[in-house]
Amino acid sequence: MNMHRAVTDAPLARSEATGAGSHRVAFWVAGATLTLFLCGASAPSPLYAIYQSKFGFSTTVLTAIFAVYAVAVLATVLPAGELSDQLGRRPVIIFGLGLQMVATALFLVANDIALLFAARVLQGVSVGVVIGALSALLVDLQDPGSSLGPLVASVASPLGLAIGALLGGALVEYAASPLRTVYWVLLALFALAVIAVLALVPETRNRRPGQRLALGFKVRLPVRARSPFLALTPGLIAIWALAGLYLSLGPSFTASFLGDRSIVVGALVPTSLFGATALASVLTRGWTARLAVVGGSLLVALGVAITIVGIIGGSALPLFLGSVVAGLGFGVAFAGSFRTLTPLAQPNERASLVAALYLVCYSAFSVPAVIAGIAITHYGLRDTAVVYAGVVIVLALTAALASELRLSATTRLATSAVTETADGHRTIRPQQFEDPEGAERSDAGGIGLSPVARTPSEVEAAADERLIHRADPTR
Repeated sequence: MNMHRAVTDAPLARSEATGAGSHRVAFWVAGATLTLFLCGASAPSPLYAIYQSKFGFSTTVLTAIFAVYAVAVLATVLPAGELSDQLGRRPVIIFGLGLQMVATALFLVANDIALLFAARVLQGVSVGVVIGALSALLVDLQDPGSSLGPLVASVASPLGLAIGALLGGALVEYAASPLRTVYWVLLALFALAVIAVLALVPETRNRRPGQRLALGFKVRLPVRARSPFLALTPGLIAIWALAGLYLSLGPSFTASFLGDRSIVVGALVPTSLFGATALASVLTRGWTARLAVVGGSLLVALGVAITIVGIIGGSALPLFLGSVVAGLGFGVAFAGSFRTLTPLAQPNERASLVAALYLVCYSAFSVPAVIAGIAITHYGLRDTAVVYAGVVIVLALTAALASELRLSATTRLATSAVTETADGHRTIRPQQFEDPEGAERSDAGGIGLSPVARTPSEVEAAADERLIHRADPTR
């Protein structure tokens, strides 16, 4: 029996699926909807400077408007993840889409700071409601034996953030009504998303008769996922702290450091970061978890160091080049983390695990940005950005070291179970391993390795498979 498939495949039996439309169409509708939510989250970023000028608020208030969105995500992502696992994906997603449309309407009529805060809070709540459900739905709907679900879920966030920043900047620069047009476009797209989900997406987690809902704010991690989750946390903090800096203050970089006040050019700073992130997530999908997380963290450190050169020197080339390099590292590390963690959850744990992952991401996304906004009023944008970037470099290097130690230990365990035969092939030697419940296994298949591994890279890939094995102790 192929237990990798047993762990990662969806619980959905096609004959039992409710709703209309094909399985594959439903998958891509879910991916597009997740991308759209993140697009809506970043679209206001190029407008912040206009709001600041129009309403006359400080940089601290500007970053607070940005960060209150993330706080709202944090307040809802955990209970909403549990609700999705218990009640079903579709009701949670439809509810989130409705909230997002109300938030977009508030942006349309916003004429003071209070309405901006209200719109951002409601926007954050809606993203917190759906992000776990949509990410889990992608894994539920992926084809048997596929790992496309975690890949699309990890690509959707940076891709949506990149599209939203660029779309917002272009419409602000060239549209007749710069503070309204982008929201009319988003409102129409969210209305289409509601129709598409209702018509094409089946339910994959039906509520059992008599089941009582048990919601809370407790972080619920499967036992088998806790150690990898902790090892990956420094890297997640580093990359999402960087994302928070770029989305809250990135458009200000070009105006302050380069003297270019074009809204589109300002939007290109976060767009270059998140565009490279999405591209790297796709191009490195075959990398092992160890290579992806460690290599990605090192690339983030390198990219941020190059960006510092651009900030200090007021030069466009290192500013944008560093953003692209850091974005490549972001994509590699985030996709690698997602691929490592999602197979470790059973279907009824999946949305809760994704919610816990985004709890870390959005904490790093918001808190440092608010601190930076306060610091700017005392120390200026340039000095604050340099110190912030330096902290991100330290976090990224710490993440590379922590991930190397944790994931290389898994590789050594896999290598110790490999012996070489007379013809030079490597075969698995039976060993004793504990599963999460404490029961021991002594079969070669019990460690999640392929029967024959001929190269060191295959041994390392087999080590990744051992993590997946721990999601199913019956293997």
